Amino acid sequence: MSLDHPGLFKSLCYVDGRWVRGDAVRSIAVRNPANQQEIGAVPMLEAPQISQAVTAAQRAFESWRHVPVAKRAALLLRWHELVMRHRHDLARILSLEQGKPLAEASGEIGYGASFIEWFAHESRRLNGRTIPTHIDGAHLGTILEPVGVAALITPWNFPNAMIARKAAAALAAGCTVVVKPAHETPFSALSLAQLAQEAGFPPGVFNVVLGEPQMTMETLVRDPRVRTVSFTGSTRVGGLVMQAAARSNIKKISLELGGNAPFIVTEDADLEQAVRVALAAKFQTSGQDCCAANRTLVARPLYEPFVERYTEAVRALRVGAAFEADVEVGPLMHQAAFDTTVARVEDARAKGARITVGGMPHARGGWFFEPTVIADATPGMRAYDEEDFAPISAVSPFDTLDEAIGRANDTEYGLAAYVCATRADTIFQLVRRLDFAMISVNGVRFTGAPIPFGGMKASGLGREGGLEGFEPFVETKYFCLGDLGLPLTV
Repeated sequence: MSLDHPGLFKSLCYVDGRWVRGDAVRSIAVRNPANQQEIGAVPMLEAPQISQAVTAAQRAFESWRHVPVAKRAALLLRWHELVMRHRHDLARILSLEQGKPLAEASGEIGYGASFIEWFAHESRRLNGRTIPTHIDGAHLGTILEPVGVAALITPWNFPNAMIARKAAAALAAGCTVVVKPAHETPFSALSLAQLAQEAGFPPGVFNVVLGEPQMTMETLVRDPRVRTVSFTGSTRVGGLVMQAAARSNIKKISLELGGNAPFIVTEDADLEQAVRVALAAKFQTSGQDCCAANRTLVARPLYEPFVERYTEAVRALRVGAAFEADVEVGPLMHQAAFDTTVARVEDARAKGARITVGGMPHARGGWFFEPTVIADATPGMRAYDEEDFAPISAVSPFDTLDEAIGRANDTEYGLAAYVCATRADTIFQLVRRLDFAMISVNGVRFTGAPIPFGGMKASGLGREGGLEGFEPFVETKYFCLGDLGLPLTV
């Protein structure tokens, strides 16, 4: 792979300002999901080496927490500037290891960088407050203190942005971080570490480790020096993170987990707009997105026209490898994802669904699957009930708004939901009654640095982005200054 900055492609872990493999006895190959060819290998550290990263982060925290906020912000802004300067290289690395189209990867780099910039500026306004006293002669207030070492555990579907979103808030608040990326996509994390080093972050402030996934997670989460854990991934693994934390000392934890997003198209919706939104809400990252619209529920008068237009739009999607021109849908991430996708489509077919387009492994072979519309999907079909993380879209009709809301809410998840409607009373009813933490109306672009991203129910705890994004990384410290016998002076 040709890069303008070849030093961005790293094959070692980053601990205490040094590139290391430590005593790792084995490496793991990283493969391009478009052709399964090996693109590199990274060391798999053992528990003692991962603990060394925590040691480095803890040591660095003792000074980093006291760095003036303006200086921390300046370092973050320098990091942001370097990320944007090398955006093309970072996108190429991301596309190579994750498989998403290059334009999509470039969008992810910009999205992740926006969090670095936003939290750098917002850190200057991370204020405590003065509390009107109820105690004679006392003066009351709060200050916000950084929690300490933060373990950041991130997934393979957004290997740059998930790290940037978490790390920017943690570093801006005064925490130090140990990042554990997915072993399928380590190079995006390591390239961010390289740029953090170039930006001038002190040794130990930003660390990246890789190891056997469960062992690494448990080593980090159970370490009493790790004071907060931020995890993005499946609900099943999120449960394991909570269990590991419960067996350790009490610590902060934030979880961004699975989703089974509904998309409701009401009778008054603009049909062409609904098709455009459905397409964008489902097929980004080949459907491998926790916010992807899994279940599209369409008012019966619009149902058949919607299915017809949506089918044609899906049929027109261009499938290919990341670096090909005008590609819109890439491969699935690995064999297990491909096999599960095949099984879900066959399950729907066997249970009476109409496959109006796609429904088969793509002619390109490998882990490519045809963009697929499953019409007349019903509860009990795997493609309807499960978070499918694939370019397959289940569509169903509904007769009343109450029915649509009930079916949308009939899931353990509560991350994102989509609505297409034009009547204000219908829109506000849906916004209030849908049991999802984020609801997008008549559009698909709803996330970003200023908004609190996160889920309800089995979709997680806590928020990332917005002022709420600082919460996992700060503690509120209250003080009561008693009567000194003297008036306070400035």
